[in-house]
Parts: sequence; structure tokens; C-alpha cells
Amino acid sequence: MKKVPFKNALFLALAMTVTTSVAAPFVYPAAWTGEQNTANKRGGEFRNLTISDFKTINPFTSAESPSLPTQMSEGTGLFTQDPRNDEFIPKMADSPAVVSNNNKRFVVKIRPGMKFSDGQAITADDWITTWKIHTDDKVGSNTYDNFFLNDKPIVIKKINAMTLQFDFPVQSSKALVLMSFTPWPDHVFGKAYKDGGAEAVKKLWGLSTNPSEIVSPGAWTMESYRAGERAVLKANKFYGEWNKDSRGNALPYLDKYSFRIVGDLNAGLAAYLAGQTDTFGPRNADDLAQIKKAIDGGTLKAYLKANVSPNATSSWITYNWNKTGDPAKQTLFRDVRFRRAMSHIANRDAMVKLALGGLGSETYFSTYPIFKAQIDAGLKAGAPQYKYDLAQATKLLAQIGYTKKNAQGFLTGKDGKVLEFNLATNSGNTTREQLGRIFADEAKKVGVKVNFTPIDFNTLVGQLTAKGENRPFDAILLGLTGGDNVWSFGQNVVPCGTNLHSYNNPTDGKCLTSQEQLMTKLYYQGDAELNTAKRLAIGGTLMKTEGELQPITYLVGTNYHVTFNERVGGEYPADLMNAYYLARDNALTFIK
Repeated sequence: MKKVPFKNALFLALAMTVTTSVAAPFVYPAAWTGEQNTANKRGGEFRNLTISDFKTINPFTSAESPSLPTQMSEGTGLFTQDPRNDEFIPKMADSPAVVSNNNKRFVVKIRPGMKFSDGQAITADDWITTWKIHTDDKVGSNTYDNFFLNDKPIVIKKINAMTLQFDFPVQSSKALVLMSFTPWPDHVFGKAYKDGGAEAVKKLWGLSTNPSEIVSPGAWTMESYRAGERAVLKANKFYGEWNKDSRGNALPYLDKYSFRIVGDLNAGLAAYLAGQTDTFGPRNADDLAQIKKAIDGGTLKAYLKANVSPNATSSWITYNWNKTGDPAKQTLFRDVRFRRAMSHIANRDAMVKLALGGLGSETYFSTYPIFKAQIDAGLKAGAPQYKYDLAQATKLLAQIGYTKKNAQGFLTGKDGKVLEFNLATNSGNTTREQLGRIFADEAKKVGVKVNFTPIDFNTLVGQLTAKGENRPFDAILLGLTGGDNVWSFGQNVVPCGTNLHSYNNPTDGKCLTSQEQLMTKLYYQGDAELNTAKRLAIGGTLMKTEGELQPITYLVGTNYHVTFNERVGGEYPADLMNAYYLARDNALTFIK
């Protein structure tokens, strides 16, 4: 799951005439490709894979990664970052934003000539409708929190058909990131929202929806979907009218982008080695060895580069603080000594060696290893790391009252009940399954019974994002991915009341501890700081507070390895590849 880098709008009384003039397109720099498509080769299909069946095509209810809405919307956003220098450049914006009001107001001209996949013009109304729906809490959007800063809304106003005004309640270092959300069609979602509100929106674009009814602003739109087998996206023919390569050719070059749905990552690797998919995310040294062996043996023609960078991800265990149905467990999970003990139980070194084949990093904080400057600032601030130490875990559990063991070797409380909890992860993710088993085995050594069970991914996400005082899980092992290199903390993760503040998500969204309150305050304080050095220092204090509270047991982060079938070209130059920008922009990908 990604950390993913997102109430009412005022409309002008007079209708505005929508311009359909063709302006200068967005031109993809030649330097973004290590192997350019100088022959303008067109057509063909890029074949990806996923281990979980998709849940929806609806961009307002989707919370999975990868997701069909995210893939369809590729290449959208008012601004995008240049992988050469991290600078923000206009994409769907026609020019840089005009900034005023102490860096809190941004006026943006929309690039003329852009169209949805059904040929209708993309205008300010599409951003306004998208914003309104995302910020309706009855919709339950996963990006709801991206439109608020410290519970105060970012207000978006339509100046005219091709101009937007963004008013931030406070200045934000991530303003251009937050403004760069995908606009979905007002003529589809706006009509439904006006007629039936949130419930009408949530009923749109399920997996059984006829692909011809799906309308995309991005490089791709739906062609077909077969549950448990395959999802196929086709190129949005109108995308190429405003997106060109450096020689003026329309993008994308490809006709299709597909996902093969496999049972688990082992099946995914087998499909890649057999040449049935064009890319794979190697998990560990064994995966890399198998791929290299196939390349060296001539059975697979592929590019392989190991350890490109740390991944922008971490696996972690979260404990449910909202469990009124089981007061004993709720009390246990809310006890910081228990959570620190769980961190001491986590044998991260073994996890890196056994589950990741030695190719990964131990993690202790919600910001990822790839954001090294922020990690260094946290360590400088004294952010604690509760490392593997079973003796210390035993001491902490004894302080809670668990000093005796039963005949099976499990700790029992004064009431004679065994110290145990249920831990779930998503089935099919063999790496997480191995992490869970390692954790459960280490817990058993100190007398903690962890009932570890992999379950369906969509079921797991539903449990994780559930709100209320009695949420339906004990503990969950999952991961988040994404984030940005401006302010690398999750806006929908750190502050209380946000969608992925996973350990404490009551109906009222209130913090339970002073540390949570401080983390929330520091999050918004850091986001509002435009000076990079000062922002990193605030982030360091946030990491120190988070480390002391230990609400989540962060485990390990994988390394990013790049491999793809040599039949595809258009990848970034090697020096631009990393886990933040990945290996390619799919619009520039072509079949040789």
C-alpha cells in the first residue's frame, strides 16, 4: 500500500466558453530516455503483473496499489518532477503558477487542448468536481486528507474555464505536490454527484462496468478486465495531442498496457522468466540469481541492475488501539511498553537476510530509507531505535505483568490468559508471509503467541481502514510505498484522524496521546516550513517523537532492483533510475 505522493466549491454565475484551441504540447525531454525511439516505433503491449485482483476502477474509492485508476491517470497532474534535478515543471498547467498571499495563493492556467479519452475537453470544472468529491467524507476517498492542512481545507476556485485558484490555509512546502491531483470527468462524476451525492459516486465504475463507459484523462483507459486473469488498458488516443516526444511524435507509443493477475510473487517470477511479462520487482538475492541465470543461459533476454537504490517503502506491523470488544487487548496495544517490546522482538537482521536475501535495510521510522537526508536528521535529533533484543523485550513484558509461562512456554497474565494476538498479512505476498513467520517465531522465544494468518488483500485493506471504537483486527503486517522528496512524511498517515493513521482511527478521529498530538503538530509545522534545513530539523523531532511512542513496529525496507525484457525500450538512463522515479516513464516506452 502506497503512502502514497491527495467542501464545497463556488462556481461563476455566468457560463464560460470552453476553448478548444491547441496550445504548445508538453514535450518529454530527450534526456529522459537512455534508448530513444528514433524510428518512432509504435504499437504493441507492455505486460506487467500483480498478485492481487483489482477491487474497483473508481478513482474515488480505490485504496489499493497498484490500481487501475492510478495506472489510467498516468501522465496527469498540473506539475511533474524532472528526474534529473527534482524540479517541478508544468504538465497539465500551461505555465508556472502565479504565487501570492505569502506563498498561500496559487493561480494556475490550464494547458489548452487537453481531452479526456471520450474526446471531451479537460477544463477547470473537472478539477473542481474532483476536489469536491474527494473532500466529501461520505465518499471515503483515500486522498481526502491531501486537501486539508491541520483540519483546514485547501480551497479551490474556478476563475474561468481554463484558470484555477488554490488557496492554502497556511503555506506548504508540498503545495505543488498537493495541487497535482488527477482531474476526473465532471461530465461523468459531476452529474452523478449532483443527482445522487456520495452514494451515486461510489456506485460508478465497478469492475463489471463496460470499459466503453470509462473515461480517462491520462495516457491509458480501460479495454477489458477478466477477474483473476488479466486487466488490459489501451492508449488514450487524445493524450498524444498534448504530449509529444522530443521529435514531436505523439505519446504514448504503445497501444496497450496490461496486468497479468498471478497467484503470488513466485508465480510472477516464473511468468517473467518465461517471457510472459515485461518486468518484475525482484525481492531478494534468490530472485536476482534466477533472473541472472536465465539471462546468462540465453533463455531470457533482459536488462538487470541490482541495488539501484533503497525502495520508497517499508513493511510494518500496526496494532489496533480501537478494540472495545476486547478491552484486555485494547489495553495491551495501547501500552507503550508492549509496543517497544514488539520492536525488540523484531529480528530485522534475520528478516533482511532470510526474506530479502541480504538486499534491504532495517527500518525504524515512517519515512523511508531512500529519503536519506531526513533519516540522518532524525538520528541527529536522537530518534530511538528499539533494536532486536529478546532480553529487553522480556523485561518490558514483565513490567506489564507477564512474568509466568504455562506448560507450552507462553506467557500468562494474572488471570491465567495467554499473551497472544492475531497477526494478518496479504496472502500471495511471499515476502510479507516470511516476515510474519520470522516475527512469530521470535515472539514465541519470549513467550508471546502470535497467530499469524495471511488473508485476502482487499479484506485486509478493509480492516485496516475501518473507523470506529471496535475495529475488526488485532494486528496487521503490511507496507506503504510512495511519498515525496519534499516533505517525506505521509499526510494521510502521521496526523490524527487521517485515513491511514492505522493504529488509532476512532470515529471522532481524536488523538489518544500527547505524542500523537505533537506528531500531528510537527507534521504541519514541517510542511509549512519552506527552508529545507529547518524542515529537515522539524522532521527529525517528529521522528524522535514517533520513535519514542512506537505506535507501529517498522521492520525492513527492500532495495530497488531493475529488470525488464529487452523487447521493450524507452527506459531512463541508468543514472536517473531509482525507487522514487522508477525505471521508466511508460509514455516513452516502446516495443523494439
